[in-house]
Amino acid sequence: MTKPPKPGPIGVSQAARAPLPRRSRNAPRPKQPRPDAMPARIDPCLATLVAKPPKGSDLAFEVKWDGYRVEVHIEKGGVRILTRGGHDWTDKFPSIAAEAPRLPVKTAILDGEAVVLDAQGRSDFGLLQRALGRRPASHEPGEILVYAFDLLYLDGRDLRRLPQRERRRLLEPLLEGRVGAIRLSEEMEADGEAFFRVACELGLEGIIAKHRARPYRSGKRPEWLKIKCIRRDNFVIVGFEPSTVPGAIGRLLLAAMKGGSPVYVGSVGTGFTRQSSGKLRELLEQIPTKTPAVKLGRKNATFTRPILAAEIEYRAWTEDRKLRHPSFKGLHEINDVATIYRIDE
Repeated sequence: MTKPPKPGPIGVSQAARAPLPRRSRNAPRPKQPRPDAMPARIDPCLATLVAKPPKGSDLAFEVKWDGYRVEVHIEKGGVRILTRGGHDWTDKFPSIAAEAPRLPVKTAILDGEAVVLDAQGRSDFGLLQRALGRRPASHEPGEILVYAFDLLYLDGRDLRRLPQRERRRLLEPLLEGRVGAIRLSEEMEADGEAFFRVACELGLEGIIAKHRARPYRSGKRPEWLKIKCIRRDNFVIVGFEPSTVPGAIGRLLLAAMKGGSPVYVGSVGTGFTRQSSGKLRELLEQIPTKTPAVKLGRKNATFTRPILAAEIEYRAWTEDRKLRHPSFKGLHEINDVATIYRIDE
């Protein structure tokens, strides 16, 4: 009589106890994915301008910074900082270039905005231009910092195919809490309309809305939306410069009130039609004055009595208190000086 086989240990089958087949020394090993080549340059994703904040649960909101768009390339051979047009401006941003190698990465491409902050912590394009040496500056190039809002490449991996929320998840640990020349552009968990209202009240340029589920694509895209804060105020018309078009106005000269007196705040040359420009010139030529309300060395200008106000739409103020991107929207008589924009002492 044949004896039955001896039972194995409790819970272990005979199949499990069978010897495992030996792997041939020449058997191919599982292939590791090849690293993605680091792009020499990436055309940036550009936000589309819309009139009001979008609604939706899958949106991320950020401050719209007022500066120069840059890509910070952290490479094995050093750091490169490229402008939106692909120019190498590494030397113009010494503080950013010095800090980039200290980030906890081997290779990376950060997408962000180079800015200079004013005393209230707001980005100011005029201050940035001065720091870059365009005009006499109260700020040094070392004061330029970058707010990074996207991560396009990290340690051998091209991240552009990932949704925005995943790129953001990888970016935040690299920069969170840093207060040097490279900082994280914070995302706001907020209602878009409420965030936009607060941003405008604080004097910011506007906000950006991003779809969390979308990949990064170059060019102007609907995945990113920008909503700008537009200001609208009345300014005294103190004169005009003629246009090259006969009978038309080239620029209106404008003033605000400061301490009871008008002070020059720049000029506006857009917002007119050819017809409205001609009618406005006819009107202003009827109220000339030999004693200008403000002192200006404009040989070409015709100065007028300060009895009319221009309604001006503009984006912000420059460092030297001039209107930035003004546009003419209408004409009013000055019935009450209180309706004219006042500059705080």
